[in-house]
Amino acid sequence: MPDSDRRLAWVWCGVATVALVVAVAVTTPWDWLPGGSLAPIDKTGGLSEPVLDRIDSYRGQIVPVGLASTAVSLVVAIALGLTPWGSRLVRRLPGRRWWALQTTVAVAVLLAIGEIVTLPLAMRAQAVRRDFGLATNSWPAWAVDQLTSYGVAVVFTAVPIVVVVAMARRWRRWWLPASLTAGALVVVGSFGYPLVVEPLFNDFREMSDGPLRTSLVQLAEADGIDVDDVLVADASKRTSSLNAYVSGFGASKRIVVYDTLLADASPDEVRLVVAHELGHATNDDVLHGTLIGALGAVAGVTLLALLVTSRRVADRAGYRADRPPDAAVVPAILALVACGTFLVSPLQNVISRAIEARADVHSLDLTRDPETFESTQRRLAATNLSSPWPARPLYVWYSTHPSLAQRIAIAAGWAERESDD
Repeated sequence: MPDSDRRLAWVWCGVATVALVVAVAVTTPWDWLPGGSLAPIDKTGGLSEPVLDRIDSYRGQIVPVGLASTAVSLVVAIALGLTPWGSRLVRRLPGRRWWALQTTVAVAVLLAIGEIVTLPLAMRAQAVRRDFGLATNSWPAWAVDQLTSYGVAVVFTAVPIVVVVAMARRWRRWWLPASLTAGALVVVGSFGYPLVVEPLFNDFREMSDGPLRTSLVQLAEADGIDVDDVLVADASKRTSSLNAYVSGFGASKRIVVYDTLLADASPDEVRLVVAHELGHATNDDVLHGTLIGALGAVAGVTLLALLVTSRRVADRAGYRADRPPDAAVVPAILALVACGTFLVSPLQNVISRAIEARADVHSLDLTRDPETFESTQRRLAATNLSSPWPARPLYVWYSTHPSLAQRIAIAAGWAERESDD
């Protein structure tokens, strides 16, 4: 990339980054409890000693496996992407006469290598979840899920990379249309995921008519949300975890409840969980998240283009930066994306926790029932074996939601705020 183009790319990356920062600053609810303050933290979350012991036992086994899997994935990605090993491997793959085919094959092979090297850890994690009753699917069913996830990853990775490489082969300042296309793909993926990907992993049925369904629809109506349907997902075929969510946009919004939640929780607790999810819909969290993701994609792809066309990176990775790109650049792209994703996780989690806290407050505002809120959060933590107060590094890097201890403090602070009013 000529120096003049690199300067323009840096300016574009800077503009996109500034827009991203502004969007994050404006849309993120930094104050977890407006008009009030969180109560003092009880690090146990009010859970009993037997439950805490069970959580500690589970996490003592599952956390090291998860950390090891992350470390191995990053090491393999870097070893293949930022050394000549990956490009040498790709050049031996079939399809050299058709760069798009070889690029797709390269993505499939490299992702497969990542899956294979972490497979023992994935199997160990599944065994731990089965031992503690969190996983209910058989090993063959688990294998099918793994293959399905791999297939989805190949498609969602290969298509953007092929599009970006095609633009780089056609246009001199390809980073501009490539970054805009990446942003557009984030929007399309956000709208299409509930319709295309979710049905690959779960079957959905309409919730039977009855008091619970009626109360959920009325809860949504009270929140000013038109719900197209109330569905039940057959989550019990693979997990005992409890959850619900609201998906879709506009008139296609639908409430989805795990069948495990219906089986194990009271109607009031189901309403409480759904009220939290309605908070996301009311505050347009998916829309704002899509906007932030699109701006992040624009900035990220532009930065990726600057790195991939850097002679230093190209020499280290074993491909030519002064030639039209081909499949040999795929390992470097995957390695840089993996490293970037890992490094920005703490920032993403800060934003996510603030959004989830706002949804918690929304559920309290909607149900006016802090006692059920607290009992529900304790039930969720006990069933899902979530630590009420995770170790700080784990909280920073992996916690997308407030901890149980923080959620109990939110409820107590909300109750105090309301009593003062």
